[in-house]
Amino acid sequence: MSRKIPDKWQSSVKAMKAVQVAFDMDEKIQLSIRKQALEAGLSPSDQIRDILGLPINKRPKRPRLTVSLAASDYEILAEKYGLEIDQQLEIKKKLMDDLISYVSNESSE
Repeated sequence: MSRKIPDKWQSSVKAMKAVQVAFDMDEKIQLSIRKQALEAGLSPSDQIRDILGLPINKRPKRPRLTVSLAASDYEILAEKYGLEIDQQLEIKKKLMDDLISYVSNESSE
């Protein structure tokens, strides 16, 4: 018996059928593709699709950097910034300030 997929999930059907392919290749090749992607404003995945002549989604993506923080990381950062561990928004603001300061210092050297 075949069940109908709910309308709200229809857009996910193609994604569910896609298969992720991982490449184990020389570090220099990986670095080169990552650099090309960065310079082109693409993700490494989109850069690979472009190299292979496959269509890529040209929608602008919100540029963002991510980092995963465990509870123990928040403990360390809360202590570093003189905050309570539950002040995660304030910790995030301090992290952003640190990153901005880091980049400013790097570019002035």
